[in-house]
Amino acid sequence: MSTSSSSHTPASTLPVRTGPGRAAVAGWLIAGIVAGSVLNEIIALLARAAGASEDFQPLQPGAFISFTVIGVLVGAVGWAVIRRRSADPRALLSWLVPTVVVVSLVPDLMMFFSDFQAHADAAGIIALMVMHVAVAAAAVFAYQRALPLNDAPRS
Repeated sequence: MSTSSSSHTPASTLPVRTGPGRAAVAGWLIAGIVAGSVLNEIIALLARAAGASEDFQPLQPGAFISFTVIGVLVGAVGWAVIRRRSADPRALLSWLVPTVVVVSLVPDLMMFFSDFQAHADAAGIIALMVMHVAVAAAAVFAYQRALPLNDAPRS
């Protein structure tokens, strides 16, 4: 019998998927945005019930949903770059994510000492700070599923 040559590509040259496909990544990012936005709405409702001004713009859905979308998408880009380029992405992200969240609170903290944001009161400012943490938590949850980290450090 003769041996026929195969016309298919050898398995060693096929691309290897290391995570979810594009549709799954998009789905997880959308889920992170929706979860962050829902959490923000709950926080805003609780803040208004606690006495935050109805006119404090950051507690309005148009404002917090827009910033949630931007924050989750920019964070996903950063996560993806670190995931791809860092020798130990888990170690880097374990201090970078909390650092970014703390830095994001600086403008909120400054509202306690200035009047650059109309209708800012303690309840509203504290709610805004909690919103930052809530969106970060929802985003990291989504990133871990959409863009999983390789546990083996690169050399």
